[in-house]
Amino acid sequence: MSTPLSPKRELWLLITLAGIQFTHIVDFMVMMPLGPQFTQIFNISDAKFGLLVSAYTFAAGASGLLASLYVDRFGRKNLLLVLYLLFALATLACGIAPSYDSLLLARVAAGTFGGVLTALSQTIIADVIPFERRGRAMGIVMSSFSVASIAGVPLSLFLAAQFGWHAPFFAIAATCGVLALGAWLTLPALAGHLEHQRNSPIAGIVLVLRDTNHRKAFAFTALLMFGGFAIIPYITIFITANGGFTARQVPYLYLCGGAATLVTARFIGRLSDSVGKARMFSVMAVLALAPMLLLSQSAGFGVWGILVVTTALFIGMNGRMVPGMALVASAANPQLRGTFMALNSSVQSAAMGAAAFVGGLIISRDAQGLVQHYWGNALVGVVATVLSLMLVRKLHLHGAPSQPIRDKVA
Repeated sequence: MSTPLSPKRELWLLITLAGIQFTHIVDFMVMMPLGPQFTQIFNISDAKFGLLVSAYTFAAGASGLLASLYVDRFGRKNLLLVLYLLFALATLACGIAPSYDSLLLARVAAGTFGGVLTALSQTIIADVIPFERRGRAMGIVMSSFSVASIAGVPLSLFLAAQFGWHAPFFAIAATCGVLALGAWLTLPALAGHLEHQRNSPIAGIVLVLRDTNHRKAFAFTALLMFGGFAIIPYITIFITANGGFTARQVPYLYLCGGAATLVTARFIGRLSDSVGKARMFSVMAVLALAPMLLLSQSAGFGVWGILVVTTALFIGMNGRMVPGMALVASAANPQLRGTFMALNSSVQSAAMGAAAFVGGLIISRDAQGLVQHYWGNALVGVVATVLSLMLVRKLHLHGAPSQPIRDKVA
């Protein structure tokens, strides 16, 4: 669909997309370690904090659904820049929010614009990068999660400790402005898909939804997200309330997990291209099951024991996402990829929001303020992950050379 890029231009494209993903991930992730502060500052329950997390993802889901109507009707570069600048403004609004209600509205706005960015980035990768290098490309872009964990979240928490919880959002908004300029200078036009534009955007949605393979991919995405976000938003609340972590020690969780995934993400991406994306997903998903369960029972492990478990969880969670997202992008009919990825973003965000909301309903506090029933969140994550393992090999992958057995279902 697009003119092949030179290796240098391809690398710049991936670095630019990784930078955009970095700010989006930090904006989303920073809410979770700030959970204990928000519950105290705004005098809200854990369930209301869960709503702050899920409101972002529900808004992203709704915007993904709306984006499916127009995403294939504009050049990828122009659309990415407009959405990214609006996301920066919404993040700035988070920083100046004076109350819980205004922060909730600002998070809805940030989710509305930020949620489409991931889908658009994955669409661009699938448009430009051949199937045989797509795992490596996803590994590079998803290294942004690791950098966000190593540098973005700890730095954001440092700013919050020194200047108040507003400061991280100001810093993220400023970084977005710099990266938007870089994207404008480095991204190619990315408008080849417009040659195949359909007259009716509704027709594109209908075509996407009629495809059985697309529906399987949506179900796979939902299970992938639900498996993680029943657990992830409440890690900080659990380890500070039950595990003995102090606010100053929380950044070490993200530092250790991020450093580990920075090392493993690109290796897993390359391995996905060589041994098969479905096979690599299965291996990493199975490896993620043990730390899911162990985390919910780790209150007595001590700080170092919990760090070992959470680092293993980060490796497993991120490790399954690298081949998982490459599989989903490859499951899309190339002529419908933009619409498919926008709808997939909606499914992804809705599943994340639903999981965070359900997770908030499962956990509770006892009279001493200790978190109860976190094992239920872990059980939900395990069940969703097992179901995703059952579904992954039923996906048909477009562009796979001669459809090797390891990435094809009979």
